[in-house]
Amino acid sequence: MVQETAIGRHHFVRVSVLGHVGRFTSVDAIAYVRGMRVICRTSRGLEVGEILGPAGESEGTDSDGSIVRGMTVEDNLILARLERNRQEAFAACEKELAERGIRVPLLEVEQLFDGGSLYFYFLGDVPEEVAELTGRLAETYNAAAGISQFSDLLETGCGPGCGTAEKAGGCGDSCTSCAIAGACKK
Repeated sequence: MVQETAIGRHHFVRVSVLGHVGRFTSVDAIAYVRGMRVICRTSRGLEVGEILGPAGESEGTDSDGSIVRGMTVEDNLILARLERNRQEAFAACEKELAERGIRVPLLEVEQLFDGGSLYFYFLGDVPEEVAELTGRLAETYNAAAGISQFSDLLETGCGPGCGTAEKAGGCGDSCTSCAIAGACKK
């Protein structure tokens, strides 16, 4: 459930596997309800967030990013694919750490929604060798995710008349056949 209104444009949203809470601005002035999952643009890229509540309209308060839209069925399918990829990256990292005899606990692997960034979280001091290892794994599993084109479509649209960006081209009179129909501004 969303509520279209100019009031309630700013929200507190929880993003990232570590649960960062920030103040995000809805790009289309929609007031989202608590618990709703949304796609957010952060300094790291596109991430899935959870609405915690309204943040108020105080002037001069910085935003931690923008809310692009509510999650769609298609987004959930992409998220499932990214989750499989994230689990494979986690297993591969643990295997390589064991093979190299590196005793650093891997806590979590996080893949952003745009498929362009993979983050590895460890407990304690991390040897230099681990940075090389995770860099290589990130490159491999980001390529395996294979959805970085999706992020580009959100920015530029898919052809003339699309409406996903102010100067985007698009797919014609109707966005129903658009590859990213849920993101189109109608």
